[in-house]
Amino acid sequence: MNVLLLAVPLAGCLAVLGMRRSAVLVGMLVTGITFAISVAIAFGVDYARPGMQLVTDLPWIPPLGLRFHLGVDGVSVPLVVLTALLCFLSMVYVARKDGEPERAHSFVSLLLLTEVGMLGTFVALDLLLFFVFFEVVLIPMYALIAGWGGAGRGPAARQFILYTLLGSGVLLVGLLVIYGHTSTLNMVELAAGDGAGMSRAVQVIAFVLVAGGLAVKVPMWPLHTWLPDAHSEAPTVGSVLLAGVLLKMGTYGLIRIAVPVLPEGALAVAPFLGAFGVIGIVYAALACLAQRNLKRLIAFSSVGHMGFVLLGISTLTPAGMNAALFANIAHGLITGLLFFLVGGMAERFGSTDMDKIGGGTLALAPRLSVLLIIAAVASFGLPGLAGFWGEMLAMLAAFDPAPGLNRSLYLVFMVVAGIGAVLTAAYFLVMLRKVAQGTFAAWRCDQGIFDVTRVEWAAWMPLVVLVFVVGIWPGLVLGPTVEAVGFYLGGL
Repeated sequence: MNVLLLAVPLAGCLAVLGMRRSAVLVGMLVTGITFAISVAIAFGVDYARPGMQLVTDLPWIPPLGLRFHLGVDGVSVPLVVLTALLCFLSMVYVARKDGEPERAHSFVSLLLLTEVGMLGTFVALDLLLFFVFFEVVLIPMYALIAGWGGAGRGPAARQFILYTLLGSGVLLVGLLVIYGHTSTLNMVELAAGDGAGMSRAVQVIAFVLVAGGLAVKVPMWPLHTWLPDAHSEAPTVGSVLLAGVLLKMGTYGLIRIAVPVLPEGALAVAPFLGAFGVIGIVYAALACLAQRNLKRLIAFSSVGHMGFVLLGISTLTPAGMNAALFANIAHGLITGLLFFLVGGMAERFGSTDMDKIGGGTLALAPRLSVLLIIAAVASFGLPGLAGFWGEMLAMLAAFDPAPGLNRSLYLVFMVVAGIGAVLTAAYFLVMLRKVAQGTFAAWRCDQGIFDVTRVEWAAWMPLVVLVFVVGIWPGLVLGPTVEAVGFYLGGL
């Protein structure tokens, strides 16, 4: 099943390259099938049974002892479904009237290749295979930004690829350190070994390298500077996938590899992860208060939201890990929706600059504005919506971190994160006041601004519904993750 999950979008990627017509429809069909497979996987896993399931373990490069090893559990399944869903909805959005990009066959092919890399990262159980899939994502995303982005796409794309390749190089060195001291690349064996074969000093060095490489993709403050430009210049679906999935690859790597494989290294470095996380929360909130561009505002908000994920991970407790996994899913749903909506704003008002959009969009495009309000209040953590649970649980985990961590320090982290949450509400409310509320200029009436179309409803409503469902029923996400985290990270 996992092989099929990767084979379908890969076959679609190759098939679309030779097309000059109907590329978008084929892409929508392929991503729809892939999403259906991901749902089948989600229903095919027994979350009460610990360990990897639906495992594929085949020889890959026999002379080097490398294996094509795939599998899923409660940690990876929610991310697999989220990835497949956002890719499908992105293709639906591209299929709207007048929405087909230039060189559609190349655009769709790159999108499908990106999907292969993202899904592969979440199902790989071999360190080198994980790294390969982790890298597969970079080139097509670079090409999407450079080929279909905004006016400043060239510098933004170069900055994206340079930062992420540098991080990947550091990550590879860390993975090789692990292999050199354990003689295995099997992620399941390494996690079960609890750091066997590696001294504390080696674990600390390896953890710094692995976590440092992954932190670029998160992105963790102060390694975040590539993100606002990449988001600002990327096409709408590029921003959706960049925020909705690519950022999760870094935190997933921390949970799947760094923490369970290098427990002593994690214990030594965790306070620094927590500190960088909460600094990022407050820094991003202050930066958002100064923003005038909607895309940059949402990009900086991602730095803050991922800071809560890092805070949860840094507690080294099952509660913190579950909070981080939940916050990953919630952020993917909410921020994916926000970037879709901002793309709709840009089409209607010709800009993502709040001053140029002006106020009164509730009167000009009421349905679009209501969706923006829903996404914004979900993003700042209104109870009953998806954004609330991950951030609240991360702060709750900081109240009682793992033994060996300084509880007083984590109480400070909890308070700072709480201040950041208040600031998050402040900048989203300021944004809504500037864009949605107020009166609009009389000349706007002559622009013929249209409201949400049927295709946009189809692309956006699944995310809106899930934001409410996950917020009201958090067990939908926590149910699969609790047992898996308890099994693999129970010793933390």
